[in-house]
Amino acid sequence: MKRATRDLCLFSLAALIIMLVLLFTLDSANLRVVTGVYMWIGLALSWNIIGGYTGYLSFGHAAFFGIGAYTTAILVTVAGWPFPLAVLTGGVAAGVLAALIGGPTLRLAGAYFAIGTWAVALCMLQLANILDITGGAYGISLPSLYSDTVFYLLMFALAWLVFFFTWHYIEHGSFGRKLEALRENELAAEMLGINTNRQKLLAFIVSAVFPGLIGGVYAGWIVFIEPNAVFGSNINDPMILMTILGGAGTVMGPVIAAVVLYLLNRILWINWSADTAYLIFLGFLTCVVVLYAPNGLVGTFKAWLANRRRSLPDTQDDEEAS
Repeated sequence: MKRATRDLCLFSLAALIIMLVLLFTLDSANLRVVTGVYMWIGLALSWNIIGGYTGYLSFGHAAFFGIGAYTTAILVTVAGWPFPLAVLTGGVAAGVLAALIGGPTLRLAGAYFAIGTWAVALCMLQLANILDITGGAYGISLPSLYSDTVFYLLMFALAWLVFFFTWHYIEHGSFGRKLEALRENELAAEMLGINTNRQKLLAFIVSAVFPGLIGGVYAGWIVFIEPNAVFGSNINDPMILMTILGGAGTVMGPVIAAVVLYLLNRILWINWSADTAYLIFLGFLTCVVVLYAPNGLVGTFKAWLANRRRSLPDTQDDEEAS
């Protein structure tokens, strides 16, 4: 545990130094790109809590991002709330939504759970399109509240918060051990005395609150939101793919994949306006990883490293015998 705390401190310090260096060296356009990187790190790590560590593949996490964005936008523009309070309320709203739908959907498993969560996101999309308070298909425009620098810092803080929670409470905490036991064999976990229904629901709520907070900050950063932009597959699909490609159930996998894939997306778009090329590459990479590295890049590397360490004593014994 002491080593885990030390590693967390070292990584946090390195991330802080990199963040500050980029803050003072990048121009406004590139600063917005890095802000997007932080956003996707936070989203991928959030999905990883329920999809990677718990083993329940949610296809509806865009619902929580969208509810956070719309709650924040409505409270700021209609009710005149301060932006920070509106963002926090958006996170709470996402957690409440997860608590309401988690009870029935988490009783499902496999493809049934995935379809159930996808249906929830689709319902939220349709509601946002028809309700007057959301502006319907026309969306909501927000006032320009802060500079790009402020939103850069806010997105970094949220990404670090999700990373800290994942590292401290899941990867190196009892909560994570319960989730992993549940993922491997839910019946065996129950026989060990783990309240699996409670742990699943708690993981689902936590994995929803973070996207709700990120969605709220995103709404203030972009200053205009509409239903497809915050409830659509453009939000839902990348966070799933980033987690799976990087390594579901690992801490660094979603982080690495989010950085690489989002920067690749921006490079292709800025130079060639080629979203199609990015989607083709992403589809090809997904096929390769599923076929040859089903545990993701980081998961595969960790398995290779563990096998290598186990084989070292045998190699040393052979050398001594000879």
